[in-house]
Amino acid sequence: EQASPMPSDIKIAEFIDPSFGENAYVVWKRDGGPCWIIDPGLPPSATQIINHVKQKSLRPEPLILTHGHADHIAGVPEVRGVWTELPVYIAKEEAATLTDPRENLSSGMGMSFAPGIKETRDLAAGSQLTLDDTTWHILDVSGHSPGGRALYCATAGIAIVGDALFCGSIGRTDFHHSSHERLIRNIKQNLLALPDETKVYSGHGPVTTVGEERAHNPFLN
Repeated sequence: EQASPMPSDIKIAEFIDPSFGENAYVVWKRDGGPCWIIDPGLPPSATQIINHVKQKSLRPEPLILTHGHADHIAGVPEVRGVWTELPVYIAKEEAATLTDPRENLSSGMGMSFAPGIKETRDLAAGSQLTLDDTTWHILDVSGHSPGGRALYCATAGIAIVGDALFCGSIGRTDFHHSSHERLIRNIKQNLLALPDETKVYSGHGPVTTVGEERAHNPFLN
C-alpha cells in the first residue's frame, strides 16, 4: 500500500492482490472527505481497502469498476457488506458481469462467482464525475473488454485506465467480447492524446506515464 500526493493533492492508495497482481485503488483528496473505491480485487484487497477508508475517516461515494473481469470485481461483495447503499458504477455494456460468471470470466477460471448486483449506474464514455472539487472525464478504452473505461483528471494529471494500457504492454484481447483493433484505436485516440506527463495507473503493474508508453510501448508503434 502506498499513497502518493499529487499536484492537485489527489491521493491514491494502491492495494495489490497476490493471486492476480490486480491493482485496486482508493482515491481521495483530504482525510475525512469523500473517496472512490476502484476495482476491489481478490483477498486481502477488500479488507485492506475497508481498513484504509476507516483509518482516514473517508466517506466512500461510488464504487467504480473500470471493467467487469473477475479479478477486478471479486472484492465488491465485501465492500458492499460494509457500505450497503454504495452505488456501483460500471459501463452498461458490462453490467451483466456482476450477475453472470461467464461474462466476468470466473467460470473459465474454475472459481465461478458473481457479486449478484443488479442495480448499477452506467459509467458512460464522455460523461464526467466529480470527487470533492476535482472533475474526472470518463474515457472509452474498450477492447480488452466490451465497456472498458478510464478515469482522467486533467488538473491532477492522472488517468486510471483499468486493463487497457500497462507499463510496456496492453490488455489481452483473446477473451470473448475482446477486440484488438478497438483497444489499439481507443488507446491511441483517448489515452495517447493526453499530455505526456499524465500518470497512468493500470489494473496490473507499476505506474507509468503517457509519454513513456507513447515512446516505448512495443504494442503501440
